[in-house]
Amino acid sequence: MSEKKQLGKILLQQRVISGQQLTDALGSQREERLASHLTRQGVISETDALKALSEQHGIPGIDLGQVCINLEHLELVPREIAEKHQIVPVLIRDERIFVALTNPAERNIVDELEFVTGKKVYCYVALEEALAQLISDAYGRKAQGEVFYVGARCPAHVLEKLGIDRSGQSVRPPPGEQQARLPAGQEPVPAADEPAPGASNVVVAGNASALSGADDLDGDGFGDTSRDLSVVTMLPEHELDQGLASDAKLALVVDDETEIRKLVRRLLISRGFRVVEAETGLRALRLVKERTPDLIVLDAMLPEVHGFEIAKRIKGSRRYGHIPIIMVSAVYRGWRYAEDLKQGYGVDHFLEKPFRIADLMAAVAACFEHTQVRGRESEALLADEVEHALEAGIAAFKAGQEEEAVAHLERGLVIDPLAYRLHFHLGLLYGRRGKAYEAIRELETAVDINGTHFPAVKNLAILYQKVGFRNKAVETWEKALILAPDESTRQSIKAHLQGLL
Repeated sequence: MSEKKQLGKILLQQRVISGQQLTDALGSQREERLASHLTRQGVISETDALKALSEQHGIPGIDLGQVCINLEHLELVPREIAEKHQIVPVLIRDERIFVALTNPAERNIVDELEFVTGKKVYCYVALEEALAQLISDAYGRKAQGEVFYVGARCPAHVLEKLGIDRSGQSVRPPPGEQQARLPAGQEPVPAADEPAPGASNVVVAGNASALSGADDLDGDGFGDTSRDLSVVTMLPEHELDQGLASDAKLALVVDDETEIRKLVRRLLISRGFRVVEAETGLRALRLVKERTPDLIVLDAMLPEVHGFEIAKRIKGSRRYGHIPIIMVSAVYRGWRYAEDLKQGYGVDHFLEKPFRIADLMAAVAACFEHTQVRGRESEALLADEVEHALEAGIAAFKAGQEEEAVAHLERGLVIDPLAYRLHFHLGLLYGRRGKAYEAIRELETAVDINGTHFPAVKNLAILYQKVGFRNKAVETWEKALILAPDESTRQSIKAHLQGLL
């Protein structure tokens, strides 16, 4: 899996071209990419080309003729960047951005998009000629003040739901909202072999069967009313500062630069804090769950989960929202940006790198000027609320009341967004209801918080595979293999992985 399969070999294996056709195409290809060349010459269909590209890159292909794009979304990627990197956002849904691109190996622009927006980016491979034409047409329509770009083969029922005609003009107000959006749950992802209505026909390389099938999204946890709502890994004792009072405030310092962490640690210890450190975003989230710090000094740009997402999760919860956050960054500048961080993510203070020691100490002092420390009794009450939400969700599910079950679990997550079992069960529920990306989002979060929870890892692998993200499916199945509870399960996963590879 470390090397891409050559596209020509994939096309031969899929029996859509002959050896002579491939030889002729390679001889006349020039600068054009092979898939686009063969499609333009009429040797293969767009669907065959997308299936081959999907197989080559391990992500779904997207038929741009069926997309319907809200042109507001193009503001995330300037036209010159879209043309240079051959990438365009086709849909924004909640905390997710779906992009079409021609070179999935070019991760820099995707990483930057995730960092700047704080959203998860899902990539779909497109044909070069089709994407270039879409960029030209869509950005041109946006410049003329139009609202929608409608692909030539966009399904009629999608246009009807959006209240627009094939030119992208409104024919009636979309039901339930002032500004048209794609219907909920209809991201560019197919259910089984069906094209996704409302966005595009995403071509998956084959109808991949999961280890236990999609029906495996039914449990591995429902009915388990264990009180274990926390991460099982505990902080090593050597990370606790010795010689400080046990009731001293605990600070979490999060930065991927060791020297920065050491500097901040020394400063905080000198002010009477106990200090724990994290070098990645996932480690930081787990420490927040395990230790509930009194203060967080947080770098904006982190591996795995960046600082914006961490701040958003913490400040959006009842259980952790009181924790003051000082964010530091060397990427962005200016007081206007600092104000945006405070308003958008709840950050209490923002410091630019390199920062002055006096400014950091002033920010720390300011964080506690008007802060009252929550008592142990209040923490226990919140933990009980979370547990009751989990139990109520499970009971509602068993009674066949799925909507009510979702409501209970979501209520618990407002209190504690780091309760991984709530995310896990919510992911199972979304999966059962055919909401693939909602399910993936919740299971990804559950695995981020507790990477040792085998059922969450296994079901996440099933979903990745179901929607065509083969590379991510393989990576996740490999994690599941390590966590497998018994030899029989381990052997089944090995056999399944061999089929994927």
